[in-house]
Amino acid sequence: MTDMSIDIIPVKYAESTLPESMVFQGGASDKKYPIDFILYLLKTKEKLILIDAGCDTLPGFVLTNFKGVVKALEETGFKVTDITDVIITHSHHDHIEGIKYFKNALIHIQKDELSGKYINDDFKVNIFDDEFTVCDGVKIVKVGGHSKGSCIVEVNETNIFVGDECYISDCITEKRPTGASVCPEKSKAFIEKYSNPKYKLYFAHSK
Repeated sequence: MTDMSIDIIPVKYAESTLPESMVFQGGASDKKYPIDFILYLLKTKEKLILIDAGCDTLPGFVLTNFKGVVKALEETGFKVTDITDVIITHSHHDHIEGIKYFKNALIHIQKDELSGKYINDDFKVNIFDDEFTVCDGVKIVKVGGHSKGSCIVEVNETNIFVGDECYISDCITEKRPTGASVCPEKSKAFIEKYSNPKYKLYFAHSK
């Protein structure tokens, strides 16, 4: 997939399920939704940017069709050492554990999401507050619905990489905010804004 001068490359590395109560506000805890685990590469003229770092393990969940981040990247034709920048949308385990593979890259993370558990002095880190422009056409924006500093990534303004601000496309089409939210008001506002058809959304957990 190509948008202007930025190539968008999905990197799927596992599958699992989530209870509906996490996917939607008011969802049933005994109903399961199948989900994917997808990272995205943004290839510009000068950078190879990875959105989130994935995980090798996920306590409490069964990962199926698991490849892992390193192998999944290799299958797209890239090595972990090719990555120039990693954007962490938020510091939940499945989005940040794999950061250990990217010590050559510059890590971009919102200040409330910085975690010493995963990122130490071995890393090059850019810490920002509300938003940060990584390069022309790529901007990180804090939303703060899913977690305190949870972010999305805007590519050329209308391509939106949602992180976990919503899990699946049904959240948008049905206008039902995620049930996994520290701030339901911000999660609702996110759905209201990005259900506008001018935006193309890229999901970390569904196609």
